[in-house]
Amino acid sequence: MQTHEIRQRFLDHFQKAGHTLVPSAPLILDDPNLLFVNAGMVQFKPYFLGEVPPPYATATSVQKCVRTGDIDEVGKTTRHNTFFQMAGNFSFGDYFKEGAMRHAWTLLTGSLEDGGYGFDPERLWVTVYQDDDEAIELWQKVAGIPTERIQRRGMVDNYWSMGVPGPCGPCSEIYFDRGPEFGVEGGPVADEDRYLEIWNLVFMQNERGEGGAKDNYPILGQLPAKNIDTGMGVERVAFLLQGVDNVYETDLVRPVITAAEKFSGRAYGADPVDDVRFRVIADHARSGVMLVADGVTPGNEARGYVLRRLLRRIVRSTRLLGVQEPVLAEFTAVVRDAMGPSYPELIADFDRIEAVMRTEEEAFLATLTSGSKIFDVAAAETVASGSKQLAGDKAFQLHDTFGFPIDLTLEMAAEAGLTVDEEGFRSLMSEQRQRAKADAASRKTGHGDLTVYRSVLEQHGTTEFLGYTDLDSDSRVIGLLVGGVPVRSAGTGTEIELVLDRTPFYAESGGQVGDTGVLVGDNVQISVTDVQKAVPGLFVHKAKVLAGEVAVDDVIQAHVDEDRRLAVERSHSATHLVHAAVRSAYGKRAAQAGSLNSPGRMRFDFTTPGPVSASVLSGVEEEVNAYLLDDIEVKSFTTTMDKAIELGAVALFGEKYGTDVRVVDMGEYSRELCGGTHVKRIGQLGMVKLVGDSSIGSGVHRVEALVGMDALRHTSKERLLVSQLADQLKVPTHELPERVSGIIAKLRDAEREIDRMRVASVLQSAGDLAAKGQQLGETVVVAERVPDGVSGNDLRALTTEVRGRLGGANGVVALFSAEPDTDKVSFVVATTPAARDAKLKAGDLVKSFLPAIDGRGGGKPDMAQGGGANKAGVAEAVTALRRALGGS
Repeated sequence: MQTHEIRQRFLDHFQKAGHTLVPSAPLILDDPNLLFVNAGMVQFKPYFLGEVPPPYATATSVQKCVRTGDIDEVGKTTRHNTFFQMAGNFSFGDYFKEGAMRHAWTLLTGSLEDGGYGFDPERLWVTVYQDDDEAIELWQKVAGIPTERIQRRGMVDNYWSMGVPGPCGPCSEIYFDRGPEFGVEGGPVADEDRYLEIWNLVFMQNERGEGGAKDNYPILGQLPAKNIDTGMGVERVAFLLQGVDNVYETDLVRPVITAAEKFSGRAYGADPVDDVRFRVIADHARSGVMLVADGVTPGNEARGYVLRRLLRRIVRSTRLLGVQEPVLAEFTAVVRDAMGPSYPELIADFDRIEAVMRTEEEAFLATLTSGSKIFDVAAAETVASGSKQLAGDKAFQLHDTFGFPIDLTLEMAAEAGLTVDEEGFRSLMSEQRQRAKADAASRKTGHGDLTVYRSVLEQHGTTEFLGYTDLDSDSRVIGLLVGGVPVRSAGTGTEIELVLDRTPFYAESGGQVGDTGVLVGDNVQISVTDVQKAVPGLFVHKAKVLAGEVAVDDVIQAHVDEDRRLAVERSHSATHLVHAAVRSAYGKRAAQAGSLNSPGRMRFDFTTPGPVSASVLSGVEEEVNAYLLDDIEVKSFTTTMDKAIELGAVALFGEKYGTDVRVVDMGEYSRELCGGTHVKRIGQLGMVKLVGDSSIGSGVHRVEALVGMDALRHTSKERLLVSQLADQLKVPTHELPERVSGIIAKLRDAEREIDRMRVASVLQSAGDLAAKGQQLGETVVVAERVPDGVSGNDLRALTTEVRGRLGGANGVVALFSAEPDTDKVSFVVATTPAARDAKLKAGDLVKSFLPAIDGRGGGKPDMAQGGGANKAGVAEAVTALRRALGGS
């Protein structure tokens, strides 16, 4: 049975049972505890936690998941995978243990003709939490499983959480007995290779706090309702139903290995060492493609770093298989072909995904070539010194200079039989830069500090947002906090967080900053400085009481700062238009990767595999401003996700959309899914002026623009500067480029003439210096300090000229010049051909006087150079050189 059919049978089974089909969430969600979605229930957390009421009683999905805690183990065995699909069914206060067991058992043991998987019920075992007697009784009732095939296990195995604060509960796992050829008798507690876990039923009823990933954490209390969260491993069921030994042999993974076999000319299964490399390639190729598809780009922090590490492990593994040419683009195509039927976005967005993969590979191949040589030298020096540990500064050099992730250095060191001084490496990293904080302060504590907000939400429901149509409203205070603690009232000077039953204030989201304004009551005036969504659906106004006192249940008037809101709306609408223009220039591969819409200014990040030319950006600016002249009406409407995509609406990476979505329509030119506020007609933008562009990471470009009056003021300032420059140069403005180019050319000519005169002046002293040569034995020695401030180039030229004046003599020239106002000194030493015939080498001679000037330097037999930090030691250096040549 193909994996796509396994997925579909699961979804069909639960839809027939009345469950709502929910699409997979993106791998990146706005969750402070997670880099990537790592479980099927992540997108349902707000419902389990009671933060918002679920829109359905039961649901089913097949969720894309990535777990990266054991990247280093991938490939070493067939058990570890970073990307996997988790099929799940969920109940939000509907059915509980018995219902979950019945649904799972029916699907697993049902006949193929009836839509089941056809597993032999006699080969299925279950485990339960150690004190869950109810689960044992229910399994016997629902499935007739004998007691000997039900095993109790502790918290580590049968009490589920995501490893971070959030929902949790006891669980029951279903295992399939693969047979005696795969291990010993005794059930899952005896051998989990023979008895393979295929489905976990979590009885989600509690909330956990900080602590260990699998145990040693507190239970904070019960969830608002008893829920069900189950997860069936699609890949595990696939290899059982396809009759192969492991995930790597299944229909969605084996094609990548086959491609790697073709590239390398080696066979999977022929060499255990090669097999590890094949499995690394197969696993990481799937993970990498799926992450890029969901908007992650390679970088040096957080998600981008994980992706970069995965892709670089693929490249290095192929090199170790003997493949020298680029391969990521080919592997990307293989993954697309295998996974595309379930994830059509891989097909639709293939060009962008492939471009990101190819660009990262090209960058790393250059890094690998140069960095590997440095590593080999460092490793050889380490072994030669008798040590088994690569120094931290060597690992840091590889990271800082050649872009080697520390993980790659660790791998290469292990292969060379070495360890790495990780502590020393970390110390140097912390000295180099202060790491950015992972999240804003308000999000540091994850879910632990949201209790008070949830309480308000449970009592009063979600905030009614009026801001699409109104900037003023009468509202009631339903929540008031000071320092995160609920209070009944607050007086003058107090900084507060305030929740209203209805509000015209926009809460920061989707790149649009929150509104500011005032709240006014009979005896109170409050300044609102920001609005955030503490939990989904609840708008929290961050404010300060300017005068009077505010209390819970007060009715107050809310007034949004209209001028500021309109400026923000102009920026947000401009972002949509710039996005459309960029896509017009670069195609679908130019996908939005972030934005910030603040008053009068916008910032837009987009993915692009190559450099962005100034001419293209100029075209983007011209295209956007030309469209503004049409003054198209901006419309917004709510429709289904499928209908929105059919209309051509652009969805953004990393955003989770529900069944119904809001579309912002600016004509055929721009149509996006968006929850923000916008101008009523695009002509209200006035003008859009691009003022900056830069690369902010591998394959990600950023443009910044001013909008409206801010754009006009900027343009006016530039016009004034141009006018002033034209007046000073006494030319019309249109002749400025030519005039400035002419001035620059004259300056360069003048600089060259000055250089020529300076060199000539320096070289004039060459004859006098040569005349000062002293005969020391058979060698003529010119060792002198020349005037301060002679540049390095000029000092070399002078030394070369003096050496030439010595003709065929056995001669050595050493000239020193100090740097004005510092203690630094530069030197150059040169030898004549006759001196070199006499075995005198400039590179050796400098060693005789370096201590005198606290210097460093070296070179070849004919010339050496360097510098020192003690110019007061020049006389001593001259003496030391003379002494080395036989003088006194």
